[in-house]
Amino acid sequence: MEVKNKVVIVTGAGSGIGKATAIHFAKYGAKVIASDINLESAKKVTEEIISNKGVALAIQANVAVFEEVENLISKTVDEFGQLDVIVNNAGIGPNLLRTHESSLKDWNNVIAVNQTGVFYCMKVALQQFLKQGHGNIVNIASLAGLKASPNNISYSASKFAVVGMTKSAAMEYATKNIRVNAVCPGYTESALLSQLINAKPEMDTILKSVIPMKRYGKAEEIADAVVWLASDNTKFMTGQTITLDGGTSL
Repeated sequence: MEVKNKVVIVTGAGSGIGKATAIHFAKYGAKVIASDINLESAKKVTEEIISNKGVALAIQANVAVFEEVENLISKTVDEFGQLDVIVNNAGIGPNLLRTHESSLKDWNNVIAVNQTGVFYCMKVALQQFLKQGHGNIVNIASLAGLKASPNNISYSASKFAVVGMTKSAAMEYATKNIRVNAVCPGYTESALLSQLINAKPEMDTILKSVIPMKRYGKAEEIADAVVWLASDNTKFMTGQTITLDGGTSL
Protein backbone atom coordinates (compact mmCIF):
# COMPACT_ATOMS: atom_id res chain seq x y z
CA MET A 1 0.00 0.00 0.00
CA GLU A 2 1.31 3.43 -0.97
CA VAL A 3 2.00 5.17 2.35
CA LYS A 4 5.81 5.19 2.34
CA ASN A 5 7.25 8.29 4.04
CA LYS A 6 3.79 9.66 4.87
CA VAL A 7 3.63 11.31 8.30
CA VAL A 8 0.78 9.68 10.19
CA ILE A 9 -0.79 10.39 13.58
CA VAL A 10 -2.74 7.57 15.20
CA THR A 11 -4.68 8.53 18.34
CA GLY A 12 -5.41 5.90 20.94
CA ALA A 13 -2.36 4.06 19.61
CA GLY A 14 -1.42 2.42 22.89
CA SER A 15 -3.55 -0.69 22.43
CA GLY A 16 -6.08 -2.53 20.30
CA ILE A 17 -6.97 -1.20 16.87
CA GLY A 18 -4.81 1.89 17.37
CA LYS A 19 -1.70 -0.14 18.18
CA ALA A 20 -2.27 -2.50 15.25
CA THR A 21 -2.82 0.47 12.94
CA ALA A 22 0.35 2.27 14.04
CA ILE A 23 2.43 -0.88 13.53
CA HIS A 24 0.78 -1.55 10.18
CA PHE A 25 1.57 1.94 8.87
CA ALA A 26 5.19 1.55 9.93
CA LYS A 27 5.38 -1.81 8.17
CA TYR A 28 4.57 -0.03 4.90
CA GLY A 29 7.15 2.70 5.49
CA ALA A 30 5.12 5.52 7.05
CA LYS A 31 6.51 7.77 9.79
CA VAL A 32 4.21 7.14 12.74
CA ILE A 33 3.24 9.36 15.64
CA ALA A 34 1.69 7.08 18.24
CA SER A 35 -0.48 9.22 20.48
CA ASP A 36 -2.28 8.04 23.58
CA ILE A 37 -3.47 9.42 26.90
CA ASN A 38 -1.16 6.79 28.41
CA LEU A 39 2.33 7.81 27.34
CA GLU A 40 3.96 4.58 28.49
CA SER A 41 1.64 2.53 26.27
CA ALA A 42 2.42 4.78 23.31
CA LYS A 43 6.16 4.48 23.96
CA LYS A 44 5.95 0.68 23.93
CA VAL A 45 4.36 0.83 20.50
CA THR A 46 7.01 3.19 19.15
CA GLU A 47 9.77 1.03 20.64
CA GLU A 48 8.36 -1.97 18.79
CA ILE A 49 8.24 0.00 15.54
CA ILE A 50 11.77 1.35 15.96
CA SER A 51 13.12 -2.12 16.82
CA ASN A 52 11.81 -3.22 13.42
CA LYS A 53 13.69 -0.36 11.72
CA GLY A 54 10.64 1.91 11.46
CA VAL A 55 10.32 5.61 12.27
CA ALA A 56 8.06 6.51 15.19
CA LEU A 57 7.47 9.10 17.88
CA ALA A 58 5.26 8.88 20.97
CA ILE A 59 3.27 11.96 22.01
CA GLN A 60 0.88 12.01 24.96
CA ALA A 61 -2.51 13.60 24.30
CA ASN A 62 -6.00 13.54 25.73
CA VAL A 63 -8.12 14.22 22.64
CA ALA A 64 -10.89 15.64 24.82
CA VAL A 65 -8.63 18.60 25.65
CA PHE A 66 -8.31 21.01 22.71
CA GLU A 67 -4.93 22.41 23.75
CA GLU A 68 -3.47 18.91 23.89
CA VAL A 69 -4.71 18.22 20.36
CA GLU A 70 -3.11 21.46 19.18
CA ASN A 71 0.14 20.43 20.88
CA LEU A 72 0.02 16.96 19.29
CA ILE A 73 -0.27 18.33 15.78
CA SER A 74 2.18 21.22 16.24
CA LYS A 75 4.82 18.85 17.66
CA THR A 76 4.30 16.50 14.73
CA VAL A 77 4.75 19.29 12.19
CA ASP A 78 7.77 20.67 14.05
CA GLU A 79 9.40 17.23 14.01
CA PHE A 80 8.53 16.05 10.49
CA GLY A 81 7.65 19.23 8.60
CA GLN A 82 4.14 18.15 7.65
CA LEU A 83 1.18 15.93 8.49
CA ASP A 84 -0.21 13.65 5.80
CA VAL A 85 -2.70 11.47 7.67
CA ILE A 86 -4.53 11.48 10.98
CA VAL A 87 -6.35 8.40 12.22
CA ASN A 88 -8.90 9.36 14.86
CA ASN A 89 -9.09 6.15 16.82
CA ALA A 90 -9.07 7.22 20.49
CA GLY A 91 -12.30 6.18 22.14
CA ILE A 92 -13.95 4.86 25.29
CA GLY A 93 -16.92 2.61 25.92
CA PRO A 94 -20.19 3.13 27.81
CA ASN A 95 -21.48 1.58 31.04
CA LEU A 96 -23.97 -0.69 29.19
CA LEU A 97 -27.12 0.68 30.77
CA ARG A 98 -30.55 1.46 29.38
CA THR A 99 -31.07 5.09 28.43
CA HIS A 100 -33.07 6.07 31.52
CA GLU A 101 -30.43 4.49 33.76
CA SER A 102 -27.45 6.13 32.08
CA SER A 103 -25.53 8.61 34.18
CA LEU A 104 -24.75 12.14 33.10
CA LYS A 105 -21.09 11.44 33.87
CA ASP A 106 -21.02 8.48 31.48
CA TRP A 107 -22.74 10.49 28.74
CA ASN A 108 -20.40 13.47 29.13
CA ASN A 109 -17.23 11.35 29.24
CA VAL A 110 -18.07 9.25 26.18
CA ILE A 111 -19.20 12.23 24.10
CA ALA A 112 -16.13 14.23 25.15
CA VAL A 113 -13.70 11.60 23.87
CA ASN A 114 -15.52 9.81 21.05
CA GLN A 115 -17.29 12.76 19.45
CA THR A 116 -15.76 16.05 20.59
CA GLY A 117 -12.27 14.55 20.53
CA VAL A 118 -12.70 13.53 16.90
CA PHE A 119 -13.97 17.03 16.09
CA TYR A 120 -10.96 18.62 17.78
CA CYS A 121 -8.54 16.40 15.86
CA MET A 122 -10.33 17.01 12.57
CA LYS A 123 -10.45 20.78 13.11
CA VAL A 124 -6.75 21.20 13.90
CA ALA A 125 -5.56 18.68 11.31
CA LEU A 126 -7.66 20.34 8.61
CA GLN A 127 -6.05 23.69 9.37
CA GLN A 128 -2.65 22.10 8.73
CA PHE A 129 -3.88 20.26 5.63
CA LEU A 130 -5.16 23.50 4.11
CA LYS A 131 -1.78 25.16 4.71
CA GLN A 132 0.15 22.40 2.98
CA GLY A 133 -2.39 21.63 0.24
CA HIS A 134 -3.19 18.00 1.02
CA GLY A 135 -4.26 15.64 3.76
CA ASN A 136 -6.18 12.53 4.70
CA ILE A 137 -8.43 11.73 7.66
CA VAL A 138 -9.56 8.25 8.65
CA ASN A 139 -12.07 8.18 11.48
CA ILE A 140 -12.76 5.04 13.49
CA ALA A 141 -16.52 4.85 13.89
CA SER A 142 -18.37 1.61 14.66
CA LEU A 143 -21.15 -0.71 13.62
CA ALA A 144 -22.92 1.03 16.53
CA GLY A 145 -22.81 4.19 14.42
CA LEU A 146 -24.80 2.55 11.63
CA LYS A 147 -27.50 0.48 13.31
CA ALA A 148 -29.43 0.20 16.55
CA SER A 149 -27.32 -0.64 19.57
CA PRO A 150 -29.39 -0.96 22.77
CA ASN A 151 -27.96 -0.26 26.24
CA ASN A 152 -25.40 1.87 24.49
CA ILE A 153 -26.88 5.36 24.16
CA SER A 154 -23.74 7.48 24.64
CA TYR A 155 -21.46 5.26 22.56
CA SER A 156 -24.02 4.88 19.78
CA ALA A 157 -24.67 8.62 19.68
CA SER A 158 -20.96 9.37 19.48
CA LYS A 159 -20.34 6.90 16.67
CA PHE A 160 -23.34 8.03 14.61
CA ALA A 161 -21.86 11.52 15.01
CA VAL A 162 -18.47 10.37 13.72
CA VAL A 163 -20.11 8.95 10.58
CA GLY A 164 -21.94 12.25 10.04
CA MET A 165 -18.85 14.37 10.65
CA THR A 166 -16.93 12.21 8.19
CA LYS A 167 -19.46 12.79 5.43
CA SER A 168 -19.86 16.52 6.13
CA ALA A 169 -16.12 17.22 6.12
CA ALA A 170 -15.58 15.07 3.03
CA MET A 171 -17.94 17.31 1.09
CA GLU A 172 -16.41 20.51 2.46
CA TYR A 173 -12.83 19.67 1.47
CA ALA A 174 -13.21 17.47 -1.62
CA THR A 175 -11.83 20.22 -3.87
CA LYS A 176 -8.88 20.89 -1.54
CA ASN A 177 -7.02 17.61 -2.08
CA ILE A 178 -8.23 16.45 1.36
CA ARG A 179 -10.02 13.13 1.80
CA VAL A 180 -12.10 12.04 4.80
CA ASN A 181 -13.30 8.46 5.28
CA ALA A 182 -14.27 6.17 8.13
CA VAL A 183 -14.19 2.53 9.08
CA CYS A 184 -16.97 0.92 11.09
CA PRO A 185 -15.69 -2.16 12.90
CA GLY A 186 -18.10 -4.71 14.28
CA TYR A 187 -17.20 -6.78 17.32
CA THR A 188 -13.40 -6.72 17.31
CA GLU A 189 -10.88 -8.18 19.75
CA SER A 190 -10.03 -5.13 21.85
CA ALA A 191 -10.05 -3.70 25.35
CA LEU A 192 -13.62 -2.45 24.83
CA LEU A 193 -14.84 -5.91 23.86
CA SER A 194 -13.02 -7.45 26.82
CA GLN A 195 -14.69 -4.87 29.06
CA LEU A 196 -18.09 -5.90 27.77
CA ILE A 197 -17.50 -9.64 28.14
CA ASN A 198 -15.93 -9.29 31.57
CA ALA A 199 -18.99 -7.37 32.73
CA LYS A 200 -21.40 -9.87 31.20
CA PRO A 201 -19.69 -13.21 30.38
CA GLU A 202 -22.80 -14.54 28.65
CA MET A 203 -22.32 -11.89 25.98
CA ASP A 204 -19.51 -13.90 24.36
CA THR A 205 -21.93 -16.57 23.14
CA ILE A 206 -24.64 -14.04 22.34
CA LEU A 207 -22.38 -11.84 20.23
CA LYS A 208 -20.85 -14.67 18.25
CA SER A 209 -24.33 -15.99 17.50
CA VAL A 210 -25.17 -12.82 15.53
CA ILE A 211 -21.91 -12.75 13.56
CA PRO A 212 -22.26 -14.85 10.39
CA MET A 213 -18.52 -15.61 10.43
CA LYS A 214 -18.91 -16.82 14.05
CA ARG A 215 -15.80 -15.00 15.25
CA TYR A 216 -14.65 -11.56 16.30
CA GLY A 217 -12.62 -9.34 14.04
CA LYS A 218 -8.91 -8.93 14.65
CA ALA A 219 -7.35 -5.51 15.19
CA GLU A 220 -4.95 -6.21 12.32
CA GLU A 221 -7.89 -6.71 9.96
CA ILE A 222 -9.25 -3.27 10.81
CA ALA A 223 -5.75 -1.81 10.45
CA ASP A 224 -5.57 -3.18 6.89
CA ALA A 225 -8.62 -1.14 5.90
CA VAL A 226 -7.37 2.01 7.65
CA VAL A 227 -3.99 1.95 5.92
CA TRP A 228 -5.69 1.28 2.58
CA LEU A 229 -7.95 4.32 3.02
CA ALA A 230 -4.94 6.44 3.98
CA SER A 231 -2.90 5.28 1.01
CA ASP A 232 -2.59 6.63 -2.51
CA ASN A 233 -4.42 3.49 -3.67
CA THR A 234 -7.73 5.18 -2.80
CA LYS A 235 -7.25 8.66 -4.28
CA PHE A 236 -10.82 8.84 -5.62
CA MET A 237 -12.51 7.74 -2.40
CA THR A 238 -13.91 10.23 0.11
CA GLY A 239 -16.91 10.43 2.42
CA GLN A 240 -17.20 6.65 2.67
CA THR A 241 -17.73 4.32 5.60
CA ILE A 242 -16.30 0.82 5.26
CA THR A 243 -17.98 -1.76 7.48
CA LEU A 244 -15.83 -4.62 8.79
CA ASP A 245 -18.13 -6.79 10.85
CA GLY A 246 -17.99 -10.39 9.64
CA GLY A 247 -21.44 -9.93 8.12
CA THR A 248 -23.18 -8.82 11.34
CA SER A 249 -24.97 -5.91 9.65
CA LEU A 250 -26.56 -8.35 7.21
